[in-house]
Parts: sequence; structure tokens; C-alpha cells
Amino acid sequence: MTSATGYEGFDGASELLRALSAPIRLAIVSELADGERCVHELVEKLGAAQPLVSQHLRVLRGAGVVRGSRRGREIAYCLVDEHVAHIVADAVSHAGEGS
Repeated sequence: MTSATGYEGFDGASELLRALSAPIRLAIVSELADGERCVHELVEKLGAAQPLVSQHLRVLRGAGVVRGSRRGREIAYCLVDEHVAHIVADAVSHAGEGS
């Protein structure tokens, strides 16, 4: 990092953290760490409305965190990279240490 401001190389990480900034998105990533899920499975597990879950999946997909593949009439979502699941698990664990 020999740029004028010294932090341009952190753009990608900043975008990832922005995509993970909502508690429901952290919960979605945590659920997907256990394997692919359809929207209705996430709705059931998280107790959130389907439009809300779909909206947050769209944000995560746009950030390259999740991808969807057609499974019959539904789309199954999975994590693009397992590293994100570790980031979320570590953040949740760290936040719990302060309690």
C-alpha cells in the first residue's frame, strides 16, 4: 500500500462488511454455512417474512456472498466462499465475549 491515502486496497473488504452489516444477513450466512437452503427454508428457520428474506438474499447475492441455483420451482442458495461463514462465526463469537 503505497497510495496517497493508504487504504484503497480495503475496498473489497469494506463492501463485504457492508453486505454483512444487517443482523438478518448474518443469520442467513450462518444458516447457509450448514448447506444450501431455499427461501422458504430460511423463512421458516429465521421466522422472517419471505419478501424480507428475499430482499436480503438479493443484497448478499449482489455482494458476491451467496449464489442461487434452480432446484425445481425454487432457487437454492449457498455461500460462494466458506471464508465468509468463518468471518460471521468469529464476529458473533467475539460479540458474545463482551456480554
